[in-house]
Amino acid sequence: MTGRIACFSPGLLALKAEVRLLSGLEPRLALLTARGSEAVAGWGHKPTARRARAAAQRAGLPYLAFEDGFLRSLKPGPAQRPSAMVMDRTGIYYDARTPSDLETLLETSTFTAGEIADAQALLGLIARHRLSKYNHGLDRLDLQGVPADKPAVIAVDQTAGDQSIAGAMSDAAAFARMLAAAARENPGATLIAKLHPETVSGRKPGHLASHAVGLGFRILAADVAPHALFELNPRVYTVSSQFGFEALLAGLKVTCFGTPFYAGWGLTDDRAPPCPRRTAKRTAAELAAAAYLRYCHYFDCWTRKPVDALTAADQLAFLRRSYLGNGRPVVGYRIARWKRRAVSAMLDGPHGPPRYTGSLRRAVSLARRHGATLAAWGIAAVELRPELEGLGIPCLAVEDGFLRSVGLGAAFTQPLSLVFDATGLYYDPTRPSDIETMLAAGGFSADDCRRAARLRRLIVERGITKYNVAGRASVVQAIPPGREVILVPGQVADDWAVRVGRPPSLPPEMNINALLLEHARAAHPDAFVIFKPHPDVEQLGRAGRLDRSRQERHADLIASDTPLEQILPLAARIETYSSLAGFEALLRGIPVTVHGLPFYAGWGLTHDHNATPRRNSNRSLDEMAAAALIRYPRYWDSESGLACPPEVALARIAEARGRAVGMTRKLGHAVGRGVILARRLGAWAKGGGNGA
Repeated sequence: MTGRIACFSPGLLALKAEVRLLSGLEPRLALLTARGSEAVAGWGHKPTARRARAAAQRAGLPYLAFEDGFLRSLKPGPAQRPSAMVMDRTGIYYDARTPSDLETLLETSTFTAGEIADAQALLGLIARHRLSKYNHGLDRLDLQGVPADKPAVIAVDQTAGDQSIAGAMSDAAAFARMLAAAARENPGATLIAKLHPETVSGRKPGHLASHAVGLGFRILAADVAPHALFELNPRVYTVSSQFGFEALLAGLKVTCFGTPFYAGWGLTDDRAPPCPRRTAKRTAAELAAAAYLRYCHYFDCWTRKPVDALTAADQLAFLRRSYLGNGRPVVGYRIARWKRRAVSAMLDGPHGPPRYTGSLRRAVSLARRHGATLAAWGIAAVELRPELEGLGIPCLAVEDGFLRSVGLGAAFTQPLSLVFDATGLYYDPTRPSDIETMLAAGGFSADDCRRAARLRRLIVERGITKYNVAGRASVVQAIPPGREVILVPGQVADDWAVRVGRPPSLPPEMNINALLLEHARAAHPDAFVIFKPHPDVEQLGRAGRLDRSRQERHADLIASDTPLEQILPLAARIETYSSLAGFEALLRGIPVTVHGLPFYAGWGLTHDHNATPRRNSNRSLDEMAAAALIRYPRYWDSESGLACPPEVALARIAEARGRAVGMTRKLGHAVGRGVILARRLGAWAKGGGNGA
């Protein structure tokens, strides 16, 4: 079909791109009639779709039922767009009162050997990563008091009014019959009544809680992943829950007191009257192929482009690992408001996103009360750690990652990557950090290194750096033929990355950029030395500016308003103190001389003027990239609001760099300059350093 499809639901219209891809029609919001449309879209057969179905019937148009698929998202709710959706032209899968496309597939289709193999591979992924429709449930179940030598029975609750109950030609009374049968048929078994998450949260009533205890059932109210329960090898009793579908495909015996889409095919113990339309007998692999591969359609979690089921499962597994990896509550102390969206996305977990406060007393109180970790920015966290350790409170040091953004942090540009260091901080060489520990321990697999190599190639091909700040000037024409180019990247003179652990050979009262230029010229008297001012110094006025005479005495060219990615390919060597430009040069195969002790020094990849006995192992460039770009930082996608892998952040940076600078970034630069000026004036008034 071509033309328009009428959407009576604003919620469905919010999924305009997905509806367009599935239907081939252009969605439009309809208020009263479907006039001028080729079809009508609605959300399943739920009461909210009655107006849409009635409009389709009046206009004699097809009604297309859209629904969440069986591998939907990390968490429920409209805030997370579905990774899987279905579009049914004849009914909807959870309503056995009428045919559906899924029922027709199971009744009439022949599945190829390739489809069966793909279905089995998908089931393997689902089992290995413990995937379900929603994937925020706890990965482990506290089985204290549950005898390991007794059989287990799980009766599954559903919320009152769930359309799949009536759709399964059942009712609320079926739950009482189900409980009684489960207790009667399994003498001596451990009986568990699993409540629905929305019943546990108090949003909707269920059916089991009031009857189960009297029959000897334990009430399971924890929001736990179904696969954690499958480890009990239970017999499962359900009316029409998707839990029964997943249990069936996990190889468990499932008894149905309704007619869900997976009943009636010879795979379940059916206690409801049979559906006369369902005459075929199916294997579990065929059921999986029909439901997961043919009936469902999948979308990339971040870009919303169509993907296959295996890719969707891999993405949900990543989101699940990221979420469950944040297993401890977090209190954010003095985290700037504009950074909190990124921090919350990366630290969201079973206990929810971080709580934030600007009061240290309140932060400590919250951390002790909830058994939480305290997270603070940068060196402030390092300075707080001794006090917090005495109180038994872990502390995370938060800092920008190495693929950060298009634009400067000092100009309030949201970070796409952050690091959360539990032991030190990558730019503080006076103590171990998480990345130093990773590099010292090694253990990088061949897959880690291959992925790091691919990521490194993408960074080089796309010319990606930490900030990706645009510039108008070019330096290519200024370089004399035959001269070796030495690049000296400037640093912010009063930055903690420069001040902490500074060796005696670089006196702290002298501008680090002046010292670097002197060293570079002395080491390479005949080279063409390019000095690239730090963008925070050049654009926002932070400390570290050099006077013109000093620049001209040691540098042949000052690369002002020039992107770093344009200069790096021209350089034969980088001379740096601890600038990330040194790491970015390593990624491009450029030799690097280091006068400080950044995280990438001391591993056999750089020429080092200083050393630490803690770093006594050599690492390959791909191992360094795996640690610095994959293992150590976390990433988030500001468009979807989800945590993401580095490849997604890299793609977002490449896209954003191609867009014109908007008013938000211009305003951020202006405000950033004002904040930095105010700080410097305040320091000057207190008799602080001049930052030169």
